Amino acid sequence: MLRVAPAARARKLAKVPFVELADGRLQGVVSSGSDVERVYVSSVTAGSHAVNCSTNNNRPCGGLRGTALCTHLYQLAHEALRQYGVEQVARYLQVDVGDGEGISVGSQLLDRTDARHEPGPAAVVFSRFLRHLAYLEVPPSAAPVPELHWFPATAGVR
Repeated sequence: MLRVAPAARARKLAKVPFVELADGRLQGVVSSGSDVERVYVSSVTAGSHAVNCSTNNNRPCGGLRGTALCTHLYQLAHEALRQYGVEQVARYLQVDVGDGEGISVGSQLLDRTDARHEPGPAAVVFSRFLRHLAYLEVPPSAAPVPELHWFPATAGVR
């Protein structure tokens, strides 16, 4: 049986529908605040703390300039803290948060990094997001779905 850690708290999926700690990055998809048809793929690389944010069609985020971070990165970090908890996100990103007290929003976590912009693999992250959306269309069944063996709802279904 596969053990899956429960979410630290419920997330707001409308703002950040997809967040993951994978491929050495905190990465995910963040909804645009101005255009309902646009999403941003944002990421923070573990260790180097390099950041990237671009639209789903690889146009750079206008809010990411120099060392100033865009709101999409802050939203991503905030939802990651809700999903995984402070200790797990900080350990994964290799951020020193001391005892972790007072870290409750993404800005408090990102303020402890030395972030710099570096282009990232937006297409890979967006493709993963689309693949996860496709699972919402899988018809309900009592039979196991091999691709979802990692998902908590199917852990224990034999």
